[in-house]
Amino acid sequence: MTLLDLTRRTLMASAAALALGLGAAPVAAQTPANVLIVGQIAEPKALDPAAVTAVNDFRILMNVFDGLVRYKDGTLEVEPALATEWTISEDGTVYTFTLREGVRFHDGAPFDAAAVKFNFDRMLDETHPYHDTGPFPLAFFFSAVESVEAVDDRTVQFTLNAPYAPFLSNLAYPTGLLVSPLSVETHGADVGRNPAGTGPFRFVEWRSNEAVVVEANADYWDGAPALEAVVFRPITDANTRTAEMLAGGIDLMVEVPPVALSEFAGDGFTVHEQAGPHVWFLILNAKEGPFADKRVRQAANYAINKEALVNDVLEGTAEVAAGPTPPAFAWAYNEALEPYPYDPDKARALLAEAGAEGAELTFYVTEGGSGMLDPVAMGTAIQADLTAVGLNVRIETYEWNTFLGEVNPGLEGKADMAEMAWMTNDPDTLPFLALRTEAWPDKGGFNSGYYSNPEVDRLLEAARVATDQDERARLYKEMQAIVQEDAPWVFVANWKQNAVTNDRVGNFALQPSFFLLLDEVVKN
Repeated sequence: MTLLDLTRRTLMASAAALALGLGAAPVAAQTPANVLIVGQIAEPKALDPAAVTAVNDFRILMNVFDGLVRYKDGTLEVEPALATEWTISEDGTVYTFTLREGVRFHDGAPFDAAAVKFNFDRMLDETHPYHDTGPFPLAFFFSAVESVEAVDDRTVQFTLNAPYAPFLSNLAYPTGLLVSPLSVETHGADVGRNPAGTGPFRFVEWRSNEAVVVEANADYWDGAPALEAVVFRPITDANTRTAEMLAGGIDLMVEVPPVALSEFAGDGFTVHEQAGPHVWFLILNAKEGPFADKRVRQAANYAINKEALVNDVLEGTAEVAAGPTPPAFAWAYNEALEPYPYDPDKARALLAEAGAEGAELTFYVTEGGSGMLDPVAMGTAIQADLTAVGLNVRIETYEWNTFLGEVNPGLEGKADMAEMAWMTNDPDTLPFLALRTEAWPDKGGFNSGYYSNPEVDRLLEAARVATDQDERARLYKEMQAIVQEDAPWVFVANWKQNAVTNDRVGNFALQPSFFLLLDEVVKN
């Protein structure tokens, strides 16, 4: 029996057992011991690491691809991966990497310096013959790269236009994962449906809205995985995902709804939690409509009872956010900032001062998505709080990838506010990509609410070229204070991620990066 037959039979047996209301034991008996079934929150958008932005996609990609460097297990510290070592010039602008020998991509193509250069030129050079296989929405991560040179087969050199403190961390992020040039040349714009990396698992099949199947790479440079295969199933509805986990249809479930955590407290399951750099916020359209007035944006922050959201909707699985930087970045976090207090009277006063009483707002909500924290329930509670201070809020709900397609190009002419969540690798990432003037959507960024403050722009530009961490911290803390005052977002929550495994799964741990690393997982 082939692997594809095996995984198809596994999926059909799981679905049938769930439909019949069978318990975990009968389903488990039909599930192969060495095939892990993962319940994802949504269908992936693509499996091209340079072309996607969602953690939902990254959780698959991190098992298929490698980068030059990676995050050390359990940390956000960088360690060698496809590069065994590197040197940095005294002025901080030249990074020279020595590459691992004997590695091949899953399609047989050699991994060498030319392959590294191909990947970054494809993303950054508009004249590259395969630049049209994009777009590459997180190319911002490498905007400081001036050139990439293949010095010889085992040596690649990056020259930056200025010192750039987050460079190594960004190389460890999924945007820095390396794709086989042969796969790009063969499949062109369809490479995201036909991925080939060097990672612990190789791509087998993607059945739309059903499963992505990967199998163990027996020749993996860091040791073959214990699992024979992993099946990633998109199960958008959180209640259905929970029911599948309880019935035994899946072995690992990510983003457990807070209200469902108690269902996994008994024997047979393990709940995993891990703090990380997460912020859940509402993007406010600062370009047009009521939120173009800072007083109305501040009023929204006062009107929403974030303590109630965290304690009642999220069941205590998060903390109220004070600003745009997660406290997980302890060295850069501004501890002097206090969250906006719940003060509906203050909100009403600001609305009256701005002449915005009774303003009509369109609010984009998603059914589920990366780190979005029970988004429909959260959106409904937020709507009620804003209604209570005199605003008229109309919710529009979208499936996750459709939601991104509406929000990422910008809210102008469409909506006044939208839910959003980011999990980031460096305190530079989120504000640089989503708060700078040069990050407006028409300029290629994710500043979907069109916030603009020249001082914030200056601080962010200075922080990313500062080589002293204390100086970077000072600049980031000053930025956070200004952004909190300007209130381009409603700062809602910092989440502690969670997942649940059944008792057949071992050696699994969540990572502060929010990615799933499955190469050491076992299943009996």
